[in-house]
Amino acid sequence: MSNADRGSPNQTTRPTLASRQPRREPLPEHAPKFAHDDPDAPARLAKILASPSYRPADRDPDFLAWDSLRGVRLGIDYQKAEQLLAQHGIEHAIVVFGSTRIREPEVAATDVASLEASLARTPGDTVLAARLAVARRRLANSGYYDIARQFGRLVGAAPRDPAGGTTVVVTGGGPGIMEAANRGAFDVGAQTVGLNITLPHEQFPNPYVTPELCFSFHYFAIRKLHFLHRARALVAFPGGFGTIDELFETLTLIQTRKMPAVPVVLVGRSYWERAFDIEFLVSEGTIDAEDRELFGYAETADEAWRIICDWHAAAGTPRFSPSRSPA
Repeated sequence: MSNADRGSPNQTTRPTLASRQPRREPLPEHAPKFAHDDPDAPARLAKILASPSYRPADRDPDFLAWDSLRGVRLGIDYQKAEQLLAQHGIEHAIVVFGSTRIREPEVAATDVASLEASLARTPGDTVLAARLAVARRRLANSGYYDIARQFGRLVGAAPRDPAGGTTVVVTGGGPGIMEAANRGAFDVGAQTVGLNITLPHEQFPNPYVTPELCFSFHYFAIRKLHFLHRARALVAFPGGFGTIDELFETLTLIQTRKMPAVPVVLVGRSYWERAFDIEFLVSEGTIDAEDRELFGYAETADEAWRIICDWHAAAGTPRFSPSRSPA
């Protein structure tokens, strides 16, 4: 037999199609060690398989919760939402903030009636009286729910950006004003985004967020990043610590030119002028006079939307066109 018949020692053996098929003969590791070889082997094997060290790293939540893995968690907290928003073509966000405690007028009126009935039964209850006073203020403010819902409709019904990409309402995904804005976009069949946050107590996103665009973040910082990453405007309704935190952070980023300027609209001038005194800050020299120009006020949904559209037209970024209020 010639060397050609035997095959050269340096000749490469090509794999056949059969190598892609399931093995006909199992490998040694395909079966556990038999008990008849070592009676204690099955118990030892079970202990190994149950050990946390044997879990693949990406399927081991206890491992991923280690302090030393914080960088990894930050990365995937960001990446999941980023990937899905990009897949859905979400490029432009109109971000809406506001109190979770401002509910629709019907709910607010029911709360007032219930407390009034309770106080009538125990007229000397000062705690109930205080709760009733707050409930009446929330009822007075419940009109903002309707304004936020109407604003969501305006954004949802706006013509598509001719430059491409979808413009959506983005909120924190919770109740109150956030629910109203998501609900308005939902009313007109538009996509709407909710960026929720995990908290120590159980919570639920509002039901008007597009299911594929509702996210739950572990880190507030990553959630804040996603609020502003695609933001083309920020609209702040009356709210508490969370709303003020997001508002002031955005104003600081624009003031310092850390982010490109976007229109910031505060809905409800009488509320915001009491919540923080811009003239006091200017007079004390803690901000500059030009910082008054970082935001504007609106009282209605149409006015807020008009401010945003006019701002972008003046800036040469006419992404949005004023739309008529949907019926």
